[in-house]
Amino acid sequence: MPTKTGNSTQRCAMCGANETKATPLVQVFDGLSLCTDCINFIDQARDMQLKVKKAPAKKGSARKGLGIPKPKEINAFLDQYVIGQEEAKKYMSVAVYNHYKRIAQMEAAAEGQKSEDDDVDIEKSNIILVGPTGTGKTLLAKTIARLLDVPFTIVDATVLTEAGYVGEDIESLLTRLLQACDYDVERAQKGIVFIDEIDKIARKSDNPSITRDVSGEGVQQGLLKLLEGSTVLVPPNGGRKHPEQKMIPVDTKNILFICGGAFDGIERKIASRLNTHVVGYGHDETSRKRQRDNLMRYVMPQDLKSFGLIPEIIGRLPVLTSMESLDKKALRRILTEPKNAIIRQYQRLFEMDGVKLEFDDSALDTIVDKAIEYKLGARGLRSIVETVMVDAMYDVPSQPVDTFKVDSAYVLDKLDKAHFDKTAMTD
Repeated sequence: MPTKTGNSTQRCAMCGANETKATPLVQVFDGLSLCTDCINFIDQARDMQLKVKKAPAKKGSARKGLGIPKPKEINAFLDQYVIGQEEAKKYMSVAVYNHYKRIAQMEAAAEGQKSEDDDVDIEKSNIILVGPTGTGKTLLAKTIARLLDVPFTIVDATVLTEAGYVGEDIESLLTRLLQACDYDVERAQKGIVFIDEIDKIARKSDNPSITRDVSGEGVQQGLLKLLEGSTVLVPPNGGRKHPEQKMIPVDTKNILFICGGAFDGIERKIASRLNTHVVGYGHDETSRKRQRDNLMRYVMPQDLKSFGLIPEIIGRLPVLTSMESLDKKALRRILTEPKNAIIRQYQRLFEMDGVKLEFDDSALDTIVDKAIEYKLGARGLRSIVETVMVDAMYDVPSQPVDTFKVDSAYVLDKLDKAHFDKTAMTD
């Protein structure tokens, strides 16, 4: 209990010190006051105790590969959200698993658990995905980040320019990663960055000395230090850097970079290397498309070099895999099978209004046919379903109905009224 002297000066209930301007007392609750020094001591003791309790779990997780699921377990999780793309999922599962085992090795070494005869340093396994738009490149990266519960961000390479020109600096792509984990630098340094449209920064000419390529080779050169691992200064609010701005140092050696791009036209490079013809007389459109899709399976690093990526950046993206074009069967499965399937999402929205939404097989087939007809891929399925369902979502919540059924005739009618064919062709 606090005591009072003759001049009514309060004392700390813990150390007995008198209240002064240097050490003011804080009334913890009625009848009990503590000085700021004792409060700080209690806080430090509490933090130390919590740190000691957490330490064994941290060491154990480092020895066990940070608790990362095995490649087959990662693949099984991806199967719940991504239809097809078996080869790409296998490559991604192995690369991610090895990347976080590498982090576990480095943490073990930092904690003194690494054996003296273990002199093998594991290199980073950055990934590059090559495939047409709408085949699931971004979805693969998003799903893996969800499984691992690590900071994840998607950045667009097309907004990046060489330092000194209008656009965003290379380091600004890490700003979004910091924002994704509320500027927790330690967590961000073990996150995943997906760089989309990597093919758009390809070198525009085989001869780099002809002209400045401020959004092509210059950006690739700037990405090198991020991909291989180095400490970079990141502007906290993104955009361009200026001298008086406070920077956040971020070490990228444990950040996994996944790059994706359509690389439109790279099949010609592959065909040239394989001495095969992509176009020519005697081939109809179906056979040419099948031939083009098959060629993407044989993509090699030298094809990326021919397309315009510099050898240095190809070397820092050692895991190269391709995405398969989605056929009618795969698109049909994407509509209904994954956990986040488009049809399931709309059924859930109607269920919240007490209405059961039903799609018959003819309606689903029509939606898939339209996606193929307009070459929209899996991304276009959502646009088509949204166009079909917008009137129903507007009217049904105000109507006394228990069930709403969608058939092929309804789908065609709504697409026709919305002039979807003209919109899709314009896009």
